[in-house]
Amino acid sequence: MDYVSALVPPLVMAVAFIALIVTIVKSQGGANKSKEDAAVDAVLNRVESAQQTPKGSGA
Repeated sequence: MDYVSALVPPLVMAVAFIALIVTIVKSQGGANKSKEDAAVDAVLNRVESAQQTPKGSGA
């Protein structure tokens, strides 16, 4: 019976890991995908515009 108690923790971790991956994959896309993409695009545009505009006089 020692082999059963040795195998239970890795099996539990494997099941939990698979459940995590399934949850991540299912949450990708869907109804909120366009809203999330728009938010990311807005942040990227803000960062790019901040990098292109000079912060002060270059004298």
